[in-house]
Amino acid sequence: MSISASLVNELRQRTGAGMMECKKALVAAEGDLEKAVEMMRKAGQAKADKKADRTAAEGVIVIKQSATVAAMVEVNSETDFVARDVNFTQFADAVAAAALAHQVSDVAVLANTPLAHGHTVEEARKELIAKLGENINVRRVALVKISEGLFGTYVHGGRIGVIVHIVGDGDALLAKDLAMHIAAHNPQVIKPADLPAELVAKEKEIYTAQAKESGKPADIIEKMITSRLNKFLDEVSLIGQAFVKDPNIKVSTLLKNAKTEVYIFARFAVGEGIEKKANNFAEEVRAQVQGKG
Repeated sequence: MSISASLVNELRQRTGAGMMECKKALVAAEGDLEKAVEMMRKAGQAKADKKADRTAAEGVIVIKQSATVAAMVEVNSETDFVARDVNFTQFADAVAAAALAHQVSDVAVLANTPLAHGHTVEEARKELIAKLGENINVRRVALVKISEGLFGTYVHGGRIGVIVHIVGDGDALLAKDLAMHIAAHNPQVIKPADLPAELVAKEKEIYTAQAKESGKPADIIEKMITSRLNKFLDEVSLIGQAFVKDPNIKVSTLLKNAKTEVYIFARFAVGEGIEKKANNFAEEVRAQVQGKG
């Protein structure tokens, strides 16, 4: 059956697939464009299922916000090359926009949320997998709503994203500075009291064992434990950290001078917590040659 170049091109525009793949689909569909689209979408589902167990630890962080709501998403790919692909970045941008527009804070709910073009996030994700040939995941979403104060947001190189909500006299510049600080120093909590008691107890236990090894008198040991514990609390809490733009002052002093409080913050870094599999390229090539890839 003869398939015109214009029909192949139209299918390419609709699906983003390669020319030969489009031509094969049109031949199989006997020239029916809509049937070919459907067939390719189903094939995309199969490809997505096949790639689902492959580690996706690269990707991007995207933040979208209005005056009262901010949404942040992490979308993962297998390689940094695909993470920079325009189709991937447009998808991630659209997912963040959907999270904001529909105020979604759960990634499972986000999967069934429609994008601007009508497809759900999950449908678009599977189509993108078929197009780019890698496993792609919408890993997580954070949604922050405010009724007072303002947001500070910051994305560093597409790989670290922060939303911070401040209240008080602080302005937009302070909020942005705090977001940049959180991106750089990765505090776990706003203040030491927010840390789980069991975590603090465990750290104290470790410092106590270390101090006792020194053989110093009991009163000195107690001071060593207190000093180390306080240092730990400062390092992991936002207000205890030295401010990134002026290490001579702590964030607590910065906030006090500005008559401002940090109400909440969220920080994502691409791939954090994902165990990356070591690639065996020889095995991958062998699998492809044998038709297993």
